[in-house]
Amino acid sequence: MENVIEVKNLVKDYKKMKAVDDLSFDVKKGEILGLLGPNGSGKTTTMNCILSLLKFNSGSIKIFGKEMKPSEYDIKAKIGVVFQEIAVFEELTVYENLDYFCGLYIKDKKIRKQYIEDAIELVGLDEFRKFYPKQLSGGLLRRLNIACGIAHKPELIFLDEPTVAVDPQSRNNILDGIKKLNEKGATIVYTTHYMEEVEIICDRVIILDKGKVIASGTCDELKELAKIEEKVTVEVSDLDSKYVDEISKFENVESINYEDNILFIKYKKGKNNFGDLLDYLKRENIKYNKIYSERPTLNDVFLELTGKELRD
Repeated sequence: MENVIEVKNLVKDYKKMKAVDDLSFDVKKGEILGLLGPNGSGKTTTMNCILSLLKFNSGSIKIFGKEMKPSEYDIKAKIGVVFQEIAVFEELTVYENLDYFCGLYIKDKKIRKQYIEDAIELVGLDEFRKFYPKQLSGGLLRRLNIACGIAHKPELIFLDEPTVAVDPQSRNNILDGIKKLNEKGATIVYTTHYMEEVEIICDRVIILDKGKVIASGTCDELKELAKIEEKVTVEVSDLDSKYVDEISKFENVESINYEDNILFIKYKKGKNNFGDLLDYLKRENIKYNKIYSERPTLNDVFLELTGKELRD
């Protein structure tokens, strides 16, 4: 597949700190790439370098096969950017905001009007076109922010945590809109801390930490990196500690915890872990209210790879 973005050996220093450390990756045409990482991992710096908003020390960046520079306005016209911070004009209505941002790229008024209508329909703002930003809820404001970034129908879109601090209904609307943009041909680079969103919309994922790629692949491929194979939760009242101790000695148990009448077991790779546990509970006549098994999530893998300590 054709590469829309090519980053090779990118290095960006801030005094003595390497924010991006010999970073290389590609973004394929038509895919939604999830760019993940904890705070301070280099995501924002990488995006700003790609967009020529930040000078870098060494390496190369190509977009649409051409070297990206601050003066490459023909490339920039094909790019849409939606930053986490809301960037709209308070003194303009929804429609006027869209007309302004779309007008930066689309001079033909007839075409621009159609593009604006398409953007309004995409994010579901038809009833609010005459509203000012201060009259919009947080979710509607996020949707306006996205519409302003994509109204000119860019071929490449950067979305930086577009669903932060919105209600579930707005989040679903935004995710549906992103999928529609992709179905219409847009290539999308998506950053978020919500791993469930990544599993829903991303074709491929890159995890960064300390300015380096520490893992990449599809969500299923990344889940294969998990040390645990299975997580089992049992709701059981007043479980004697001897049973917890005996279960902890099962062959494939990685860890076990019993608290507030919930038994939580993590298993390493192995077969029939769930079946063996059911047999044991039946044999010991242990009554439980509910039991269920689940596979490792992308969030489990992310925490395994990047650690659980808090980041600034």
